[in-house]
Amino acid sequence: MNEASRGVPARTTYSVSELADILRGLLEDSLPSVWVSGEISNFSRPASGHWYFTLKDERAQLRCAMFKNTNYYVRPQPKDGDAVLVRAKVGVYPARGELQMIVEHLEAAGTGALLRAFEQLKAKLAAEGLFDTALKRPLPKLPRRIGVITSGTGAALQDILNALWRRWPLAEVMLLPVPVQGKEAPPAIIRALRELPLRAPVDVILLARGGGSLEDLWAFNDEGVARAIRACTVPVVSGVGHEIDFTIADFAADLRAATPTAAAELATPDIAERYSRVDTLDIALIGLVNRRLLQLRERLAQMSSRLQSLHPGRRLQERAQRLDELDERLRHAMSTRLAASADRLRRHEQRFEAAAPLPRIVLRQSQLRLLADRLMRAGSSVLIERRARLRQAGALLNSLNPSAVLERGYALATGADGRILRDSAEVSSGERVSVQLARGRFEADVADIRPPETQKT
Repeated sequence: MNEASRGVPARTTYSVSELADILRGLLEDSLPSVWVSGEISNFSRPASGHWYFTLKDERAQLRCAMFKNTNYYVRPQPKDGDAVLVRAKVGVYPARGELQMIVEHLEAAGTGALLRAFEQLKAKLAAEGLFDTALKRPLPKLPRRIGVITSGTGAALQDILNALWRRWPLAEVMLLPVPVQGKEAPPAIIRALRELPLRAPVDVILLARGGGSLEDLWAFNDEGVARAIRACTVPVVSGVGHEIDFTIADFAADLRAATPTAAAELATPDIAERYSRVDTLDIALIGLVNRRLLQLRERLAQMSSRLQSLHPGRRLQERAQRLDELDERLRHAMSTRLAASADRLRRHEQRFEAAAPLPRIVLRQSQLRLLADRLMRAGSSVLIERRARLRQAGALLNSLNPSAVLERGYALATGADGRILRDSAEVSSGERVSVQLARGRFEADVADIRPPETQKT
């Protein structure tokens, strides 16, 4: 009999990898990101850039991994024995079946309190306007003396001097060494910022130190240092730590550089560029001088030519030649004008002969007689025609005259209201009507009304 027939539940079988994935899912889903403090041991950083280490205390240890895209901003790189605080997700690494933490954030133990103090001081000074852009002073374009405030034995000083010598060896460097770490550092830095401009007429001050942890750089997060930077009589360039490090001094300075070397580069021009600029200006100046000389030579040639053209002897020769030309033109013009005048005279004589008055008078008299004859004949014809039309109009007018109709024995009857009667239906029996005759009128009463007789077809 098998297990199912005996009432034994069926077994679920997992592979090792399946069970490891289940365990990892349970841990990752049940535990959010947690903060864990401990001591680093077995730290390793392979070529991939990821960090692998063990986080331990006196009773337990956990394997940790912090990947490259997360650990990039952690400075300085941790080492065995460092006490740290991490934020991580807890999971299982299936390849070895080990409990593992994936670290998302890492800081030195106690860094959190320092960061809070940093943010509080930054907010306070920003509210006072200590970091306002309007307070930032421009750097000198060609500094003659550069003040440096940093450690007299640190690598940052050598980096600054090398950069200044490479870029701008013409400037004089005035070093005022100070401690850049520890309790004695802030008062020394404040004193140096106040005294260096008094000791030497520097044009700009570089305040710098090399990289380190937040605790190492804490002297540059001092409120007194920030106020001393703003009270300094010359511009201040800060170059503290590495590119990702920011301090209160960086915000208070007139210009912030990522590193001490960058501070030296930002505070000085590049002498190689200046030499190149001088060479360019030299070439441009030579070209400008050559062009100006060419213009002056051309102008000299023009003035010389003009002077020769204005010489009195040359002008007399030109005037004599011009006089000969005008004399010839005058003679030619007079000859031409005389010929034209003679030609016009002949034309006028011909026109005068053609326009003699006697023939024209005889012609006009003949035309006048013809026109008078035509006028008489036309007048008689029109008069006869007008008389005939007048007779016809008179006969027509007489025929339309009402009096002429009445003369033929007709009468005109009007009602009591004066309207002309045309129909027997317009009057009633006993009504008085007025009758107009060719000569005189009379009144009559209607005694009998007869309708019009119907015409027979």
